[in-house]
Amino acid sequence: VQLQASGGGSVQAGDFLTLSCATSGLTAWYVSWGWFRQAPGEDREFVAVIHRRGGSTYYADSVKGRFTISRDNAKNTVYLQMNSLKPEDTAVYFCAAATGLIASAVTDRGQYGYWGQGTLVTVSS
Repeated sequence: VQLQASGGGSVQAGDFLTLSCATSGLTAWYVSWGWFRQAPGEDREFVAVIHRRGGSTYYADSVKGRFTISRDNAKNTVYLQMNSLKPEDTAVYFCAAATGLIASAVTDRGQYGYWGQGTLVTVSS
């Protein structure tokens, strides 16, 4: 299983970025793909998740309405479209995958068994 995140960069507040996570090795129907982020000195926190089964999504309150998670099955890639970026969105962003994830556990990073390397997003005011 491999997850390869990319697309980070330095932007101004109000700008947008799209992160990509190329995935391979997980073909089960009950896979969920998530994005987490970790700001300097902070714990890694949940951002968004998309479930392969049904394509449903769930977001952290802090990004709801600004970020959109999606998946292109043909390209085996998960995306995180980030709009209206704020300085507090500055963090290293990680993509992750979980199997058999239940709804009540989507925000628990311990439930995700597969992780990609991080990609840094810096938002300046």
